Amino acid sequence: MSHLSPEITERAKDLVALYPHPRSALIPLCHLAQEQDGWLRPEAIEELAELCGVTAAEVQGTATFYDMLHTEPVGTYLVAVCTNIACMLDGALELLVHAESTLGVRAGGTTPDRMFTLHESECLADCDRTPCVQVNHRFVGAQTAESFDALLDDLRAGRLADTVPPHGTLVRVRRSVGLQADRAAVAAERAAMAEAEAEAARASGGSSASQSAGGGSA
Repeated sequence: MSHLSPEITERAKDLVALYPHPRSALIPLCHLAQEQDGWLRPEAIEELAELCGVTAAEVQGTATFYDMLHTEPVGTYLVAVCTNIACMLDGALELLVHAESTLGVRAGGTTPDRMFTLHESECLADCDRTPCVQVNHRFVGAQTAESFDALLDDLRAGRLADTVPPHGTLVRVRRSVGLQADRAAVAAERAAMAEAEAEAARASGGSSASQSAGGGSA
């Protein structure tokens, strides 16, 4: 029985069809599977490997390389506090200590209710709003201890659902015109490319044979 839902499976097949080689779709497929479960379950990794024509070990190796992909469970909301230099000078370390105290977990931990996972992050590239905080990779602006507590309350109450989806959903817009082509059109283009490459190889082979023959007669 498939672990991926019928909808996710269909979207996965559509993604694979966008690439000349199925393996090229591996990272987008990981994002898609993580959207379903919030993290990459072993059974999902097995299915992604089949879709891409690679081994499960290759999927695992790719997933563990990128910070935005998780091979272990995380909370509904992944809260990242930047402690790089600009944020550190504006109270990021103090904010992180406050976050750990408020959530009752150290950085890297997940609350018992599985609602929040707290991360200490390197530069989040929002240096004009320090200390920088992200929730599920969405910027939530500069935070103080008071605003951070209010942020947690809003997340618990679902008041930010329009701007901060549950962890795993990296994009809410499906690929469409400009990035996605009709499967028949893609197949026709690939066939034409293959024929052109074969023709070039034949021409190259004929040219090499002529040169060899000319060299022999000389």
